[in-house]
Amino acid sequence: METQFAQRKIIHVDMDAFYASVEQLDNPEFRGKPIVVGGEHRGVVSAASYEARKFGVYSAMSSKIAKQKCPHLIFVYPRFHRYKEVSNQIREIFHQYTDLVEPLSLDEAYLDVTENKINNPFATKIAKEIRQKIVETTGLTASAGISINKFLAKIASDYNKPNGQKTILPEEVESFLEQLPIEKFYGIGKVTTRKMYNQGIFLGKDLKDKSLEELEKNFGKSGKYYYYVVRGIHNSPVQPFKERKSVGVERTFFDDIINEKKIFEKIWQLADELEKRIQKSKAEGKTITLKLKYNDFSQFTRSRTLNECIKTKNQIIHIVSDLWKLRPNEKPIRLLGISISNFTKEDSDIEKKTIWVQLEIPFLEYL
Repeated sequence: METQFAQRKIIHVDMDAFYASVEQLDNPEFRGKPIVVGGEHRGVVSAASYEARKFGVYSAMSSKIAKQKCPHLIFVYPRFHRYKEVSNQIREIFHQYTDLVEPLSLDEAYLDVTENKINNPFATKIAKEIRQKIVETTGLTASAGISINKFLAKIASDYNKPNGQKTILPEEVESFLEQLPIEKFYGIGKVTTRKMYNQGIFLGKDLKDKSLEELEKNFGKSGKYYYYVVRGIHNSPVQPFKERKSVGVERTFFDDIINEKKIFEKIWQLADELEKRIQKSKAEGKTITLKLKYNDFSQFTRSRTLNECIKTKNQIIHIVSDLWKLRPNEKPIRLLGISISNFTKEDSDIEKKTIWVQLEIPFLEYL
């Protein structure tokens, strides 16, 4: 392990079922009941309460499947302004301890407390204090993971949820990772897990036995990442500011649409909303992307990059109309989306958020 990074003290704070918990906090009649935040018809679950999770309902699940798993599930319309309000309160708490705060979304963030504002050398105690202040300030609970890097802290924060924390000390890193099931490694999804199983990789120690060359051969560029993280090496710093990568809007329809005239009415609405978001964020990008999701859940995306920045609704409509002609088929559409990316250098100081805003059936995804 590279000792120059072993002394870092990183905390990953993750709010417990954040959106759903806010709704239960503000609406006592929801407490103790299975609720999800999201649209009931043709929507996606943005967050599920712990009561709903007992039935196998989780975020990113379609509302239809969620309802099948839990027939008495309560659907709550999202209130993103409220979630952001609470999130800002939580971030204020973080900044009482360090300015090295890297938000991943409204409900989770990394904190580097190697050097901190209260001169406390014990990251575990800082995490406990932060979690207590969050309860006192917002009435909500949070879980935390503490270790020598972001990768380990992220894994640790899942261990004692909800309302708990786990510390992985430097001397525990090697044995912890060797015994960790491969599906628990942050960055290894279901598809890669199955591929690793097929190669006899079930635990961290199995992954550690593989050479760098072998991992790169079987997993491409990700192989290098796997090689180092299983050895506890993850040098990525906590970054308080990141460049915005894209801003977009999308819309899921209650009924599939196939009529081209109606589709372009929706595109005009999306373009109008995107123009407003561009003006509000003062972000100027040169690449526009059209995203379509069909009724069979297959997806089509096409992009075009211009020499000049895209600023107006008319520019958006003109480019999207050309991209629309490239679609391979005319199947009914359940979702439309438009985004702007490839921002100019002048936008590099814009507040970090890569956002897709879904209209009508709100689902906000921070990528």
